[in-house]
Amino acid sequence: MATKIEVEIIESQTVKPSSPTPHQLRNFNLSVLDQMAPVVHVPLLLFYPNIATTHSMAMNERCQLLIQSLAKALTHFYPLAGRLVEGSSTIECNDDGAEFIIARVNCSLADILETPDVVMLNQFLPTEGKGPMLLVQVNFFECGGMAIGFKISHKFADGSTVFTFIKYLSTIALQSSDSDQVVLPPEFGAASHFPPLDFSNSSLPTPMTKKFHQAQKCITERYVFDASKISTLKSDVASSIVPNPTRVEAVSALIWKCAMEASRSNSESPRPSMFHQGVNLRKRFVPPLPENLAGNIVGRFTSKVEEFAMIDLKDLAAKFRKGIEQMKEKYAAKVVFNSNVACQERTDFCRNVLDNDGIENYACTSWCRFPYYETDFGWGKPAWVSLTSFSVANVIALLDKRDCKGLEAWVTMSEETMAILESNVELLGYASVNPSVTY
Repeated sequence: MATKIEVEIIESQTVKPSSPTPHQLRNFNLSVLDQMAPVVHVPLLLFYPNIATTHSMAMNERCQLLIQSLAKALTHFYPLAGRLVEGSSTIECNDDGAEFIIARVNCSLADILETPDVVMLNQFLPTEGKGPMLLVQVNFFECGGMAIGFKISHKFADGSTVFTFIKYLSTIALQSSDSDQVVLPPEFGAASHFPPLDFSNSSLPTPMTKKFHQAQKCITERYVFDASKISTLKSDVASSIVPNPTRVEAVSALIWKCAMEASRSNSESPRPSMFHQGVNLRKRFVPPLPENLAGNIVGRFTSKVEEFAMIDLKDLAAKFRKGIEQMKEKYAAKVVFNSNVACQERTDFCRNVLDNDGIENYACTSWCRFPYYETDFGWGKPAWVSLTSFSVANVIALLDKRDCKGLEAWVTMSEETMAILESNVELLGYASVNPSVTY
């Protein structure tokens, strides 16, 4: 659109838990996995059209419903109303509250969804400060549509915890008696499974995101894979080793292959390439941990391609399948998680792999199969669930499309690599570059 899109903050307030946190819960211990998580906030945007149905609610009604529901939710997610103690392994659950912001946008929601600007989307998210663990920004468009932006501290939450919180919040808002809408409150106690370590006289292993190549200029591009294209891609990736690849395996293999080709065309001396895939560990333990266990219950497996190797999609998918199978075996055999061993493994990994300029690293996280598109606060389900641009190169984030069969890949690369990647004929044979959002 010709008019510059402007987001005007019209109100900001602090929302505290509706009931005070009991004194015995004032100090929340982080697990060793939380300790090693980066000090950043995890972003997520939910876009809702203005549908003239029984869901219709005025702007102020929606805001009050969200504020009241947030206050109730914070009584159960009380660490999100607290503050991270700097230099410590605890969250002080002091009920200082979450930040809640209301904003107006000088365009219609359709203008945003027609040609999404991945950089501009950051304006729909609250600006992080040193204080709140949770920030929420509600953006109202001229058409009556809205976007709800969440930022949740990574020290408390991985992708699964983010979903658990948003689902719990929406269930309170909807006040449904339908059993499908009833969710369990979070379970705490990750520190008992993954005991914290004392780093007062030593330093934490540097988080992976800090170790990835910090390009001077990065570009985030949104690639959308429709269900029919994914079906074709899965057939092309399938082999005797991986006869039925998953969506994530197939798309990850394709993006890694194309990114390596782009990088190697820019380099006189190609380097070995490593792909690090995040994995939800809750299901991997025997017996499994609760799905609503809060915290960073995330591990990873790493796949490698030597600099001289031919790049083949089937081989890459086979590497992913081998990695996940090895992870299953590893955690199924673990009776007790050893924090010291895990920390040493992370330290060695950072030193030998991420600090090694002779290795090219890629990181991938998947939020697929979290049913964000079912998130109904009382005015219908979202038309689009999105991320925003990233500032770290060689990062891939995967999300479901609205039909939960297709997939969106948010890919961040250096300008040089992206210039080649976005014209890759093989990639464009399966994916569309930043198409309009239809609903």
